[in-house]
Amino acid sequence: MMDARASTAPVEVERPDIDESVRLEHPWLVIVWNDPINLMNYVTYVFQKLFGYSREKAHRLMMDVHTKGRAVVSSGPKERAELDVARLHQHGLWATMEQSG
Repeated sequence: MMDARASTAPVEVERPDIDESVRLEHPWLVIVWNDPINLMNYVTYVFQKLFGYSREKAHRLMMDVHTKGRAVVSSGPKERAELDVARLHQHGLWATMEQSG
């Protein structure tokens, strides 16, 4: 009489060739530049309004803009950076974007 239970032998599976050098995309940085027009209180307000930053963080970023000439105010995918730059322009701030790395 034959045993009704079947046993399966392990099957060898070839590993697919994977490109181990896949490059992760670097995030895009949104930079606000110093200008002679906008008041410091206004710049702080815009950072709070657009990015939801606390008053302290918005003030710190504004001080970087004022003293260092620029500050990175956000980072992320290209589409998000483009939106952030457009929103900053709508509020009268000078902003650009660049890819990190």
